[in-house]
Amino acid sequence: MRTSFTSLKRLLLASIVCLLGAAVLTYVVDPLQLFRPSRLMAAFYSDDTRVQNAGLIRSQSFDTAFMGTSLAIHFRQSDIDRVLGVRSLKLAMTGSNSRQQAFVLGQAIDRGARRVIWAMDDFSFVDAADIEADPYLSVDLYRGTARGIASYVFSAAMAKESLFTVMRSVPPLREPLTRAAPYLPVKFALEDVDDIYALPRNFDVARDYNAKKTLAAFAYITAPARSRFLGEGYGYEAMVRHFEQDAVGLITRHPDVTFEVYFPPYSILQFVAMRDASPETLKIVTDLTAHIAQRLTQLPNVRLHDFRAVKAVTHDLNNYSDVIHHSPVVDAMVLKWLRSGEYRVDPRTPLASLDQLKAQVEAYRVPRP
Repeated sequence: MRTSFTSLKRLLLASIVCLLGAAVLTYVVDPLQLFRPSRLMAAFYSDDTRVQNAGLIRSQSFDTAFMGTSLAIHFRQSDIDRVLGVRSLKLAMTGSNSRQQAFVLGQAIDRGARRVIWAMDDFSFVDAADIEADPYLSVDLYRGTARGIASYVFSAAMAKESLFTVMRSVPPLREPLTRAAPYLPVKFALEDVDDIYALPRNFDVARDYNAKKTLAAFAYITAPARSRFLGEGYGYEAMVRHFEQDAVGLITRHPDVTFEVYFPPYSILQFVAMRDASPETLKIVTDLTAHIAQRLTQLPNVRLHDFRAVKAVTHDLNNYSDVIHHSPVVDAMVLKWLRSGEYRVDPRTPLASLDQLKAQVEAYRVPRP
């Protein structure tokens, strides 16, 4: 009996030592760079942006925060900096809602962002959990609370990432492990912050962005068995409420920050799909964006741009991989338009571009595949 009790104590002690050892390893290596920019060894980055952004905000030097959903995820910080003359931090998160976006932007502003570039999608305002109860984004990690720090340093996943980072810092292992990282169960595999969720520089754009894929996506989402999903989560009152709380609330709390907000250039088929298969959803979208345009153009620290009626782009289906996601070629156009202000919404006529879009949607006829 005494032998069993002694063995149990040894096992417990060994477990505590291992746990503390893993915590010390994570603290020292700090794969997220949450405590300090990486100096002892090379930094690596993850495409898990909801986690990675917490470290980027604390470790990177920036004056501009770039936010959006998957429509903004492939921009490169180097391109944003070069075209707009800023020092940017890309914080876009795939599938993110306005609560998550506003919270992360608030953290970036607190760390020094004086300008925000915000790709504002209508579907980001769908009803969702309050940020304090969000299961996909750890507010404690961003805030650096005791709970957030504990969840980080005592995480087995982070200990694994830390150990792999140490192994890659050994000169003979660095090259083979870096090459193997994309195929291993590790998240922190990117050597350059510019590569976070960016397409490879040798990416075949024509293969993944073309009219055939766009029309196939249109046919898929408008099929009778799936068309009901076009309006899933859309409710005008709830979406307006989240816009006011999340977007307007953040903007008005920071009058010294300039907000460059833009409506992304969805393909025309996004709106035509609603027109043909879910007209009530189209009305919610147009009513919501009318409200957004009228509100934002009255705020002194906001410049609103609307790219949804740029017919040369939105009607060219070769620019898209589905009905909303545009190619890197269009990314470059968006940056150029933001710099020139060519499609800035005039506060005196805030609905002019929306009226153009409505007319285009009404007149459009879907080409045969």
